[in-house]
Amino acid sequence: MSELATDPTMIDMPSDGHRASRGLVALAVADAARSTGVRLGMVWLGVIAFLAVFAPLLANSRPLLLKMDDQWSSPFLRGLQWSDTFVFIGTLLSISVLTTTRRRSGMLRLLLTGLLLLVTGTASYFTLSTRTDQITVYSEYREAEAAGRVQWVLRSPIPYSPSDYLRDIYDPDHPSEPHPWSPRKGHWLGTEINGSDIASRMIHACRVALSVGFIAEGVSLVIGVTIGGLMGYFGGLTDLLGMRLIEIFSSIPQLYLLLTFVAFFDRNLYLIMLIIGLTSWTGYAVFIRAQFLSLRNQDFVHAARAGGLPTWRVVFLHMLPNGISPVLVSASFGVASAITAEASLSFLGLGPVDAPSWGQLLNQAVGGSRFYWWLGVFPGLAIFLTVLAYNTIGESLRDALDPRARKRE
Repeated sequence: MSELATDPTMIDMPSDGHRASRGLVALAVADAARSTGVRLGMVWLGVIAFLAVFAPLLANSRPLLLKMDDQWSSPFLRGLQWSDTFVFIGTLLSISVLTTTRRRSGMLRLLLTGLLLLVTGTASYFTLSTRTDQITVYSEYREAEAAGRVQWVLRSPIPYSPSDYLRDIYDPDHPSEPHPWSPRKGHWLGTEINGSDIASRMIHACRVALSVGFIAEGVSLVIGVTIGGLMGYFGGLTDLLGMRLIEIFSSIPQLYLLLTFVAFFDRNLYLIMLIIGLTSWTGYAVFIRAQFLSLRNQDFVHAARAGGLPTWRVVFLHMLPNGISPVLVSASFGVASAITAEASLSFLGLGPVDAPSWGQLLNQAVGGSRFYWWLGVFPGLAIFLTVLAYNTIGESLRDALDPRARKRE
């Protein structure tokens, strides 16, 4: 009872008839979810997540089911990467963890879901970076269908892969018009300079955006929480050395460092995510340090030490759940910053070459002698809405966790 009474993450809720108390994070999420902006942001992020997970099913040049030369086959399944399957399974596991885990194990549920999202995001990018599709593979089924060899075919809603450059496709109304094409029937968002369908590239670019956000912030969270927790728990020399390390990394200009590494090394998205993670952990470390400095003298921490628990259990199982709330709010802003950083590099022409990216499409909008409005509006709107959604959710959670705002209510 004494540990529960001094646990700062438990708030009495006498007005709630069926729950005597709720965790601070759960209470903040419930309060933030009342906002219309947060709800709209969650809907948009849900759409982006759905498109990222099911991108191969929604936009693919390979038919889902095909009867050709009197034989049934599924080119979609034959071309499916193992990492695509892993993404599907990881998503289902994440949903099951969120829906079936006991309510009182909220921190465990959060950690498991975050781990699954991190691994799923890694696999989703690995899918994009290891594809070996060739143009001949894309045009094979269209040529067979034009030759009358196909008796029945079921295609994806967008029957074009992101790297299908449509060399064998022309517009009968404008047979001599070069790419990029403006939005028209069959290409509802138009095509880009190389001939790829923009809708397909934007759907597959959702994977890049989410993987950059989750992986980069996952790296920074692990580093920041570990260093900040050790600083706050031990204090003294550990705190002093940790603060000097924070000052060093805080002085590093992230964008210039990204430009330098990309200029001298291969334009690898893994490198970009690693640099973002290694240079953005300082804020999390400062938050955790401040929380642990106030928590280490609490009664439940003294009770855990007196009980003979090892240091790692006291830090990560007792103190961390009680001090993680501000970090979770900051992580929402961090994901938005990581997405913006990747889009900026791709816009400058320094992003990954093969993987589709919203910033890469924006770069093509201003290429040549004219401005292609469809290449600027659609990917720019996707970047704007995604960053706005994360920032709106982060601001609402911050207001919900503010004791002064709660006291005014």
